Amino acid sequence: MMKTQTTTIAALIAALSGIAAAQPAAASGAQANGVAAAISTVAGAAELAALPDGGWLALDKNALRLLDAGGKERARYAVRGKQLDTRSQSGGVLATLVDSNTERAVAIDADLVAGTLRLQAPFPAPSFAAEAACLYRDAQDISYQFLIAKDGQSEQWLLDGAERKLVRKLALPTHVRHCRVDDATGTLFVSESGMGLWAYRAEAEGAGERHVLALRQPYGKLSGGPGALALLPGGVAMLDAKGKQLYVFGQRDGAWQAQAPRALADAANSRALASRISGAGAAELLLNSEDAKHWRAVPAGLPAQAGASRTAAVASAAPAIVLPRAQTEPMARLGDAADDPAIWVHPSSPAASRVLGTNKKQGLLVYDMQGEQTQLLESGRLNNVDLRQNVLLDGARHDLALATQRDDNTMVLFTIDPNGTVAEAVRFPTGLEKIYGICVYQPAGGGLEAFVNDKDGTFQHYRIGRKDGTFTSTLLRSFKVATQPEGCVADDRSGRLFVGEEKRGVWTVPAAADQGSAMRMILPVGGVLTADVEGMSLYHGAQASYLVVSSQGSNSYVVLDADAPHKVRGSFRIGVNVAAGIDGASETDGLDVSSANLGGPYAEGMLVVQDGYKRLPDGPQNFKYVAWSDIASALKLR
Repeated sequence: MMKTQTTTIAALIAALSGIAAAQPAAASGAQANGVAAAISTVAGAAELAALPDGGWLALDKNALRLLDAGGKERARYAVRGKQLDTRSQSGGVLATLVDSNTERAVAIDADLVAGTLRLQAPFPAPSFAAEAACLYRDAQDISYQFLIAKDGQSEQWLLDGAERKLVRKLALPTHVRHCRVDDATGTLFVSESGMGLWAYRAEAEGAGERHVLALRQPYGKLSGGPGALALLPGGVAMLDAKGKQLYVFGQRDGAWQAQAPRALADAANSRALASRISGAGAAELLLNSEDAKHWRAVPAGLPAQAGASRTAAVASAAPAIVLPRAQTEPMARLGDAADDPAIWVHPSSPAASRVLGTNKKQGLLVYDMQGEQTQLLESGRLNNVDLRQNVLLDGARHDLALATQRDDNTMVLFTIDPNGTVAEAVRFPTGLEKIYGICVYQPAGGGLEAFVNDKDGTFQHYRIGRKDGTFTSTLLRSFKVATQPEGCVADDRSGRLFVGEEKRGVWTVPAAADQGSAMRMILPVGGVLTADVEGMSLYHGAQASYLVVSSQGSNSYVVLDADAPHKVRGSFRIGVNVAAGIDGASETDGLDVSSANLGGPYAEGMLVVQDGYKRLPDGPQNFKYVAWSDIASALKLR
């Protein structure tokens, strides 16, 4: 399936030549600019989109028309519309536009075999009048619609599925009249009238990003304001507001570079722009005349191979995608609130298991296996949490969780009863100045130990005990990494501790206090792991054990062998579950994984991750549940 508009616009010049006579030869000045002979189109067609079968879609003031390669009309949809955009799909093309009378976005399936135009489910009544609109298809092959108002209000809508769903609201510049999305890189281009051309991150997950490509004088070199846009392989083309100059921008080594602007004397006052790949494999641009009756071809100046190689490179480096099976209720606090989860397994009924999650503005939350909140413990600014079950202390068995409390720099100990009810038991002072992460360890000889860290890199190792009905803590040792850590996990089977230094990578060190604190780097930042290094946990399978690490900078998760030499098995992202209405996950802080049979889709275990940006729709942060079987299948771990 084709991924960008440029790849769907095939053989357009040949199609147009078959339905209309060529215009007189261009003037010599225009020929010097590489403008091809004028080609007449259907009178009044203001916007065009070429189709994979050689036909094309034409939008005029009365209708959207489906034409074959010879120019014969096959179907029409009556509408006074604007902002035509297309993507290829099975059996034809998805087309969207804005109905100028109702101000609603319209999605239409163009069946190229049957020669029909079929209206999809309608959009809800708009909250603003759309000035610009464009399509986006992500790495999951999910289609979205961007709608942009004159005052900068913007929305991203999910097109796939049985109903239209709002993904997120976003703020864009005012007076945006044109937008296009490059699916290969997930870049949303918007031209701000009177100002310039911007490149935004189209992916809803994660923090927004913006880069400037061109600004009008005196802020930049753009003469006058920006106009219509068209995608090119490896770049984007833009007309100026008066349709007299053409600007082409391409990427090199991740940076945008502008070609020298080209004057378009004989195509003056163009208001629309399209692109195609010629039969020779070169990118070409099509410009219409002011009266929307003539289109001219112009060499783009960017090789078609650039886009193909770039798309291949992006695809080869992309992590696998797995879908969440469930999500928790959103936090009761806005902003950066959720942080770290821990999974408690019910001793006899997997479906009654619980997920503990910290709210670093409020306390500890407890969720059931469907993500519904069952408890809230107002314990203050808890950051990380970890737990162990069936811990033998002073002759009795306990299920215990430990969390870091950032108000008083303590470790907070919680008890968990057989029904999964959590209660705060005691707080242990640490003497740290900025307490941060924590993980717990059950030595082979029994008992419970805890590793807690400070933002300055200091780790403290404690033994948790119980005497005369009172829980105790004893400091065993301290050690330090050079820069800020947070995530850590102890392997009870191997006696190793894994430590995440956020900007540098993952270290391993003996978990036993009497075996020293010599550290060895096993996964440095770079390549598959992108800073910040955040949460980590261990999956103990029947045949192999795996370390799962949050690669926060790339919104992904790395899986490597828990045993030396710690071979990397791959990485994955958590994508959108359209059917369940659950968004993906991004900028994950904490995570936990269990290999226990938790029933249903989690028979092989589950992964729980904190989601830094709740979408579909926007909301407070929460946690996502992922079946381990889906991860194992995606990374071929079986």
